Amino acid sequence: MTNFQKNLEKIDGKTKLVGLLATPIGHSLSPRMHNLGYTLKGLNYSYLAFEVGNETLEKAVEGMRALDVAGFNVSMPNKMEVIKYLDELDASAKFTGAVNTVVHTDGRLIGYNSDGKGYVKNLEVHGIDLYKKKVTLVGSGGAATPIAIELAQSGISEISIFARKDNFFHQAVKNVEKINHDMKDFGVRANIFSLEDKEAFQHEVSESAILANGTSLGMKPLDHLSIVDDYLGVLREGLVVTDVVYNPRKTKLLQLAEEAGATVINGLGMMLWQGAIAFKLFTGEDMPIEEIKKIMFE
Repeated sequence: MTNFQKNLEKIDGKTKLVGLLATPIGHSLSPRMHNLGYTLKGLNYSYLAFEVGNETLEKAVEGMRALDVAGFNVSMPNKMEVIKYLDELDASAKFTGAVNTVVHTDGRLIGYNSDGKGYVKNLEVHGIDLYKKKVTLVGSGGAATPIAIELAQSGISEISIFARKDNFFHQAVKNVEKINHDMKDFGVRANIFSLEDKEAFQHEVSESAILANGTSLGMKPLDHLSIVDDYLGVLREGLVVTDVVYNPRKTKLLQLAEEAGATVINGLGMMLWQGAIAFKLFTGEDMPIEEIKKIMFE
């Protein structure tokens, strides 16, 4: 009997529903990952994906509340829009201004953001020490923003954020202002640069322990592209280079970094850990990460 069949057998009048509200949604790995986790743990939950955009989000959220679901995940384009329909936000969601996980507790909908936490947890699992380190982060979007905010709460001393001078550059500016002002108690210095400034990029990376790609550059079908054209003068031995992309497993950036002798970490662990954090919030149980990784990705 397959894991899917075992999971179907458990569905009954007491099954707790968990959902995902996003569009487009067909590519999402979350339903398979969470349902596999429920099956392996013997939990009476079912995770379903719903094609929902900003236009129908309010009705969908109220429907989730009315149906007494355990909770739901939120992905693009709803991560910021959903906030106005929630009752409470934890610190991660407040600082990032975005939510990817909502827990339904006693009729109240509480928003969290596990993206940045998943990134930092993945670094910890790989034995990367963040204390008093400087990080260079590329990006200002839905992945890079929670990474920046969570890193600022994780013991680093400085973060330099690079973003393209386009319509989204203002978000990078907001992230830097938030870290320097709203989050000043964490004692982290944040800097903002244009990604087109190659000289500044080379200088900031040379002073950093970690270079993080928080953009989709390098993901299929853009797998021939990289935030670094070559590793001369930028990538080096001893540098930790991370990528939020996990398809392909080894992006062009990580290939170049590996050739330069850097330590490389792809986005698979971040994806698994952000899911694990949400899984624990929904069920109170730890997600069986190693088993899921073996079944889904090996």
